[in-house]
Amino acid sequence: MKQKNIPLWLRKIGIIFAVLGPGLITASADNDAPGIATYSMIGSKYGYTFLWIVVAITIGEVVVQEIAARMGAVTGKGTADLIREKFGVRMTAFAMLTLLIANLGTTFAQFAGIAAAGELFGISKYITVPLAAIIISALILKGNYKHVEKVLLFLCLSAFAYVITVFINKPDWGLIARESIHPRFHFNSEYILAMLAVVGTTITPWGIFYLQASIADKGIDLNQYDHTRVDVIFGAAWGNVISAFIMITTASTLFLRGIVVEEAAEAAMALEPLAGQWSSTLFSIGLVGASLLAISVLPLSTTYAMCEAFGFERGLNRPVKEAPVFYTMFAIITVLSMAVVLIPGVPLFQLMILSQSMNGILLPILLVLVLILANDKHVMGKWKNKPLTNALAIAMTVLIFVVTVALFAGELFKLG
Repeated sequence: MKQKNIPLWLRKIGIIFAVLGPGLITASADNDAPGIATYSMIGSKYGYTFLWIVVAITIGEVVVQEIAARMGAVTGKGTADLIREKFGVRMTAFAMLTLLIANLGTTFAQFAGIAAAGELFGISKYITVPLAAIIISALILKGNYKHVEKVLLFLCLSAFAYVITVFINKPDWGLIARESIHPRFHFNSEYILAMLAVVGTTITPWGIFYLQASIADKGIDLNQYDHTRVDVIFGAAWGNVISAFIMITTASTLFLRGIVVEEAAEAAMALEPLAGQWSSTLFSIGLVGASLLAISVLPLSTTYAMCEAFGFERGLNRPVKEAPVFYTMFAIITVLSMAVVLIPGVPLFQLMILSQSMNGILLPILLVLVLILANDKHVMGKWKNKPLTNALAIAMTVLIFVVTVALFAGELFKLG
């Protein structure tokens, strides 16, 4: 069939699917093993009362991701590249060191998610963890950007497991709708920490670095940007729908019986006697898919950022010979993370807390840097931020900063 015979509306849909990827992948990877654990815990502990926060944070994620995607399309560069050019080596080095520590801890957690999910199916972590590392390494080292993106988009489909699980459990949709638009707030450290956990698993430093770098790597420019904006908005909405469905799953089963869980695997095991084998199995499948997606994206985010910051060649469309540092760094992060998870008695929980602390320190600073860049005429030209975008982004940055400082101050006060 010749292109001129294809209806215009069908061609437009085809164009959107051609650029669909970076936004959806970034938002889906946010629902990683620590994210699933967070949403499972919150649903089992607070019921449906956090759903309004998911609705609110979706707006914040759309704003942040849209800024990152727009900067990538306008400049053809990643976030770290622009930070180095605008703010110099010292700020770049601080951001990269913090990002490296945070991303390593989070990547450890993804491999721990693979180990836990495998054990739910009776498979030893000494099989599942190395196998996952080999599969992902082969994908990155042998594939180009287009090939890698297709596989990552396929892994995004694993999130449907949580959609099916919710409908199996038949929750009270009327109550869910009411709680989604009914803000509640409690002034205690436990509740605020849970709120920050939801924000921190939705808007992440690594997500900003990965999205902008992948936009540049894919070669998306301003001619395609309208469709990329659709990808970003749809990705953020879809990712947070899945977050809400994970909360709904544990709220409609565990919360009603007073069972509080702390880990995703724990939630999957607790579901079986209450909601049946299918609910437990689907929840476990979702954990496997989410962890595989995240152990691909997180090391890529780190290697993109580090190579941009220090001037090394990077990109999945470059062969290993042209970008040896990029691929070597990816391999080192993957192998190190795999090895750490396989060490008996390794303090994974403490490593995750350290990585979350680093994310908490970096995120407000990174948002300020991104806002400065997005309002710089020399960088963005006529595509700089509009007043509404600035207002929403500044309000969210201030809120995250205040809550983060309050929590750190509270912890220091306890230690004192």
